[in-house]
Amino acid sequence: MTKGRTIKKINLDWKFYRGDDPGAWYKGLDDSSWRDVTLPHDWSVEEPFSKEHSSGTGYLAGGLGWYRKNFTLPQELKGKRVYVTFEGIYNNSQVWCNSHYIGKRPYGYSTFTYDLTDFISFGEVNNVISVKVDHKDVADSRWFTGSGIYRDVYMTITDPIHIDQYGVFVTTPTVSKEQATVAMNIRLSNETMKDEHIQITNTLLDGTGRTIDSIMESRIVPRESGSEVDQTIMITTPMLWSPDTPYLYSILTEIIKDGEVIDQIQTPVGIRWFEFDADRGFFLNGVNMKLKGVCVHHDAGCLGAAVPEQVWIRRLQALKDMGCNAIRMSHNPPASNLLDLCDIMGFLVMDEAFDEWEGVKNKWSTGHNVYPPQHFGYYEDFPQWGEIDLKEMVLRDRNHPSIILWSIGNEVDYPNDPYCHPSFATMTGNNDANKPAAERQYDPNKPNAERLATIARRLVAYVKECDPSRPVTSALAFPELSNLTGYSEALDVVGYNYKEHLYKEDHAKYPSRVTYGSENSSSLEAWLAVKDNDSICGQFIWTGIDYLGEAKGWPVRAAQSGFMDLAGFKKTSYQYRQSLWRQEPMVFLAAMKKDDPNYEGKRRWSGGAPHWNWEAGEQLEVTCHTNCEEAELFINGRSLGSKKLKDAPQYYLTWEVGFEEGTLEAVAKGKDDVSHSYKLYTVSKPEKLALSVDASELKADGQDIAHIEIQITDRSGRPVYLADNPIKLSIEGPGEIIGMENGDAQDVEPYSSRTRKAYHGKLLAYIRTKTTAGLIIVKAESPDLELARIAITAK
Repeated sequence: MTKGRTIKKINLDWKFYRGDDPGAWYKGLDDSSWRDVTLPHDWSVEEPFSKEHSSGTGYLAGGLGWYRKNFTLPQELKGKRVYVTFEGIYNNSQVWCNSHYIGKRPYGYSTFTYDLTDFISFGEVNNVISVKVDHKDVADSRWFTGSGIYRDVYMTITDPIHIDQYGVFVTTPTVSKEQATVAMNIRLSNETMKDEHIQITNTLLDGTGRTIDSIMESRIVPRESGSEVDQTIMITTPMLWSPDTPYLYSILTEIIKDGEVIDQIQTPVGIRWFEFDADRGFFLNGVNMKLKGVCVHHDAGCLGAAVPEQVWIRRLQALKDMGCNAIRMSHNPPASNLLDLCDIMGFLVMDEAFDEWEGVKNKWSTGHNVYPPQHFGYYEDFPQWGEIDLKEMVLRDRNHPSIILWSIGNEVDYPNDPYCHPSFATMTGNNDANKPAAERQYDPNKPNAERLATIARRLVAYVKECDPSRPVTSALAFPELSNLTGYSEALDVVGYNYKEHLYKEDHAKYPSRVTYGSENSSSLEAWLAVKDNDSICGQFIWTGIDYLGEAKGWPVRAAQSGFMDLAGFKKTSYQYRQSLWRQEPMVFLAAMKKDDPNYEGKRRWSGGAPHWNWEAGEQLEVTCHTNCEEAELFINGRSLGSKKLKDAPQYYLTWEVGFEEGTLEAVAKGKDDVSHSYKLYTVSKPEKLALSVDASELKADGQDIAHIEIQITDRSGRPVYLADNPIKLSIEGPGEIIGMENGDAQDVEPYSSRTRKAYHGKLLAYIRTKTTAGLIIVKAESPDLELARIAITAK
């Protein structure tokens, strides 16, 4: 019999049927006519955009679908325990194994595991897992959710004596620069019919896999029962985990019986300590720092909710380069591989569970804040499943050193949505002109907001049961009221959404309370309220990246508040934020018309366009974003003068310039007197396509991903920002195009199309390998532009 634990992803070779098949639970069903799909899979983005669907979820379909997976297990595994884990199914999933009904999970963001041992066959006998997904209420969210098995699925096979699910909990209860204590709590089970004598070993490994120290303990585990073991290891002069140095150790936990390892789990460990101080803010490893955070939703444009790890790597690296050091997982448990990346790449994380509790929120279906709303959502399941889903999140995620806060909710206290209170109508925070008058008044027939304090205390207790080592927070929409109802008092750390004007006042009222910006605009004022206030430890800007849903109204299908668009291309606002947050010298140029009727809005949200193709003589405002001390602007080599950043109250430099063709250049100098420059050129008409790929070699495993950026250029190879030519992609070899995204929130061309127009001169394609090796050729073509090809090797 094979010894030890095996964990294997089973994302390949699934069958999918869009719609209902009442017999699909049955093992013997002939599914040969069903589609072959690879997981993760989101059927919503495969279907056309339509006004018939909800604006809140991006005008994309929900509905019902079935998945089936056929597999065999070797005969030598007989006697083992077999589990299947689904990282996320949206939503209302039901699972069968070999015609046996296993269970259901309503919440679309929870990870869950089923024990299949009693239903599995070994040897040559085929097994079938059947999954029904019922996303019947497409207007069940305030943002895009996706539909289907949109995260990884894996199978775990263990010995009958094994470490429990989430049975390893590693903490660092005492840490200093000189030494640290690494504590391990191990829970294990004996599912045999006799008492068993075992040894439990925990080994601390450094980042190269070298053993630092090990500890062993013998234990008799009673039959059909469990046991719990606590062990500690001391380490001197530890490498401390931080966003700048995200060093990871690991703990190898082994169960040994009769001299053989029968189970093992390796857990990454980041050694660090942190604290929140009501007066001085946040400290990591004894160093005071500001949380420069962004909120992110879980989709990636054309890929929907089925986002491969490589896509997150590209996006997180861009945020890192911007100066971001913290991520808020809005407003649901994220994919576990995203948290892995935050550990590896160095981001501090707020892990969030819910957007609504018992009370249903307004769901906008015909445009953001356009009445009347719909009222579907998780509230239906929260009373029965809230504790289970919250504990699942904490137990799954508690070993991630990146996580510094558990959030139990987002804006559940939003005024009259649905919670109300007698003092409600007199509060200025409720003066929202977008609401009908009836929704700005106290209604005694609505749920009383004091109920939120009761729920919050219960949820905090659930978190502490699973992890007493981290503080619990929530993002408050209406702290003016929540400070009176007891909701705020239930929290360890209190998050304020868009309430910067209350920071100083509430710190005086509640001097022992830790407060921070849990959701903020990207305005300079919102940042200065953090930067210039010792007691406020940070902010989380809405949002780091554009996301599908929460749309203003057709044909706009996405929210555009991000520093990057749906394709992950950087906006001018990204460059501005980089100038505020990043230490390394940078400089960037953009321009906009002074007489533009939407000048103020564009100034705030876009910051201008990074190109130099305007009408002759047109009066422009040229903006230079830099963190250097001063910059000088040149047009065709002629100086337009120098300006100093200390004289710019908005932290960017501007010049009024009459357009003339040629080269616009900013030369910036920092304290080291080193020059840094950025140029914009007047380009000619679009003539060529330039393709670049971030990975020229991929694994032929059916899962590896490459990004291909397609740039429209002029004859000289300079990017043409204003080009919007349609681009058709085709592929040859053992790969497939799984998505094309241009970042244009108003482009309602179906994502299933392999022709898409460029936006701001660019287009992004996602390429996934198949399971055979070979050369993948991607071809891009467009009328009046030179055809282009690029090659990727799958090995």
